[in-house]
Amino acid sequence: MVEEFVTAIPKKSVDFADWYVQIVRRAELADYTPIKGCMVYRPYGYGIWELIKDALDRRLKATGHQNAYFPLFIPESFLTKEAEHVQGFAPEVAWVTHGGDEELEERLAIRPTSEAIVMPMYAKWVRSYRDLPILINLWNNVVRWEKVTRLFLRTTEFLWQEGHTVHRTAEDAMEETLRIFGIYQDLVENELAIPVLVGPKSAQEKFAGAQATYALEAMMPDGRALQCGTSHYFGQNFSQAFDIKFLDSDGEQKHAWSTSWGVSTRLIGGLVMTHGDDSGLILPPRVAPIQVVVVPIFYGSEMAEVIAKAEELAKALEDAGIRTKLDARDEYTPGWKFSEWELRGVPLRLEIGPRDLQAQQVVLVRRDNRKKEKVGWDNLLARVPEILKDLQAALLTRAREFLRASIYRTKEYGEFVSIMESRRGFLLSPWCGEASCEDKIKAETTATIRCIAEQEDAVGAACIACGHPAQAWAYFAKSY
Repeated sequence: MVEEFVTAIPKKSVDFADWYVQIVRRAELADYTPIKGCMVYRPYGYGIWELIKDALDRRLKATGHQNAYFPLFIPESFLTKEAEHVQGFAPEVAWVTHGGDEELEERLAIRPTSEAIVMPMYAKWVRSYRDLPILINLWNNVVRWEKVTRLFLRTTEFLWQEGHTVHRTAEDAMEETLRIFGIYQDLVENELAIPVLVGPKSAQEKFAGAQATYALEAMMPDGRALQCGTSHYFGQNFSQAFDIKFLDSDGEQKHAWSTSWGVSTRLIGGLVMTHGDDSGLILPPRVAPIQVVVVPIFYGSEMAEVIAKAEELAKALEDAGIRTKLDARDEYTPGWKFSEWELRGVPLRLEIGPRDLQAQQVVLVRRDNRKKEKVGWDNLLARVPEILKDLQAALLTRAREFLRASIYRTKEYGEFVSIMESRRGFLLSPWCGEASCEDKIKAETTATIRCIAEQEDAVGAACIACGHPAQAWAYFAKSY
């Protein structure tokens, strides 16, 4: 660690963009590289991703999905088979044109997403209805040549999970699309403590090549929406493009129905923005690489005895399944350590000094509200999990309150523009369903439809942009 860890960082409310970058770098989540648009996932940041990955992987395997790996390279002829798909990704594709000194006969795309390499393999593997469904998930990296990048939120190369499935019927494929959508919402809200709005995308905002896209949208403290995950229903678009056919039980050859879905490491950016404060990160315990940091407080001759007890307590917590770090460094003061671990967002700090030895107690300090509590040694293993559970719930409750306060309902275009310029947030407004009105709103406010509010009845409402009868209510917002 270096001294800059405990120097001042920009206030979140004053310079949100700089605050975010400073927190990500100084908490050692990630760093820039000499390659423009690319980042290094440092061990602490990658540790968060591993916990998110494990939590999602368990959920996917419990529903019958299996992990596999497909090539990084996609032949150009494969990528161009589904016209809408290639058109959507063409501006971001990176190409390999040479192998060593030899020019390739066919360019290879570095995968921006894997449909075009997965589907040709499914076409080989599927022969009968008995081969369906295929439920495969990938943990990999992708490359999209972004013009503007920001650590975790939008980078040229990033890590993610992408699932690709094929099914016997349209109903089975749609059921899969919505099942994964529900799994994502459970993951984001209950593991990361980030509440989301959910619903289908508009036709303009859906994934290239999909018939329907369902999205999870969170609101960040600067009033911008962050897309936290998507699940896509492809219908037969890709199975027809790649000729994925099967012999059904009625003796007829039929095209399969497919889906894809994914979340990425941008979730870590969402964690930082949603829960962090002017002192640094605040990590939900379920995705914190270190859940408890033990800081012994000692002076001179007291050192050995205090450290010995601190080591004993740290081991007991670790043995109980609580991710624990002992910070017994003597070159830093306790106050400096407190600031460092607050910056890194450790949910709970355990302090123990000479007086605590005499009282056979420790002092527990929560990261979210800095509330202190004295706990006896005999009650420590019972009390720590209770505090961590309460802290996890408190973060979600606080974030939900912010989300509710960030939703504005308006039918007036003037008010829509005013809110988007000043407060921002989610604007729930009626929409006629026409792309031209989406384009008008985007051009004049930079806001887009984040998802359709399916529970809202649009009967009798007029479109916010053109005044014609509305087909739906939609959540509009500026986004990352």
